Amino acid sequence: MAVDLENFHIEVEPAPKDIRFLEDGLYAYNIEQTGSDDGKWLSIFVRDDAGEIVAGLHGWTWCGACKIMSLWVRKDLRRHGYGQRLLAAAEQEARARGCDQILLDTFSFQAPLFYKKLGYEVIGVVESFPRRPHSEYHLRKTLTATG
Repeated sequence: MAVDLENFHIEVEPAPKDIRFLEDGLYAYNIEQTGSDDGKWLSIFVRDDAGEIVAGLHGWTWCGACKIMSLWVRKDLRRHGYGQRLLAAAEQEARARGCDQILLDTFSFQAPLFYKKLGYEVIGVVESFPRRPHSEYHLRKTLTATG
């Protein structure tokens, strides 16, 4: 089947199944290259009595590493230990899955100092992203058997 290389479609709100298709294709390629097929989602949610999400963490584990993609706590619950406990739970689960490192990204206006306080080290900074005066921080924490 021929593919018209000029037949591009920009989609502002793509279907989740289409995004998943791309992710699955990339994951299959990653398996081919590394031989590691142990990828799993890692999601932890805190819900109120009505079942609404008030805090949570989402990422994945694969190939001995954990990547946290999102960590969020509802505004009125911030500074009450939810973020710290979510990270501790993710680190514990990552260790149980055989991971020896955990990686995440945050913006300067989000929480780089919070992560540093919890033992994450800055391994890279993208200045002026998303725009000045902000920056994006890439952080990593080495996981040991106990901490």
